[in-house]
Amino acid sequence: MKNKNIMLSLLLTFMKVGFFTFGGGYAMIALIDSECVEKKKWITSDEMMDVTAVAESTPGPIAINAATYVGYKQAGFWGSLIATFGIVFPAFLIMYIVSMFLGHFMEIPLIASAFKGIKVAVGILILSAGIKMLKRMWKKMKKQGKKLPLVFAVCGFAAMLIIDIFALEFSPFYLILIAGALGFLSFRKGGVPKNQGGDTQ
Repeated sequence: MKNKNIMLSLLLTFMKVGFFTFGGGYAMIALIDSECVEKKKWITSDEMMDVTAVAESTPGPIAINAATYVGYKQAGFWGSLIATFGIVFPAFLIMYIVSMFLGHFMEIPLIASAFKGIKVAVGILILSAGIKMLKRMWKKMKKQGKKLPLVFAVCGFAAMLIIDIFALEFSPFYLILIAGALGFLSFRKGGVPKNQGGDTQ
């Protein structure tokens, strides 16, 4: 019974995310965080940040990768399948319906006006998710006495801003690789923290 309940909860939660979030994976991150971290406590805020980083670095939409991880953690393979289906099905259904009327869809004044508002809301959702993660990272780094990850974040933001302003042909993928390499090198240089290296009796 418990397994059926978690399956149903995963399905309904991620269908909610899929149906009521516009703007793609980045906009969905804010709602996934709200549902899975704050309300249902399925994953921690640290895990959410890690999942976002890994999902962005691996093939596939970021929201789908995050849903797959949350589902797997809660109910194994079938949980990941249900969560992935839950977040994908709404988009498939909506796009199928829209494609049948696409020729006249955006000509409807009410729809066109609604989408102008949706664009603004999408930007706010993405900004909200980014600010929330930066606050969490800042608190975590302050608690641990580490500032290097924050420096990476600021440098990465500055680099993306320069790339956008000057319309440089430089893929964000390379920034992810560079940040990953720098993080790896800084970890190797600092060594394994004492509380993570295993206690010996």
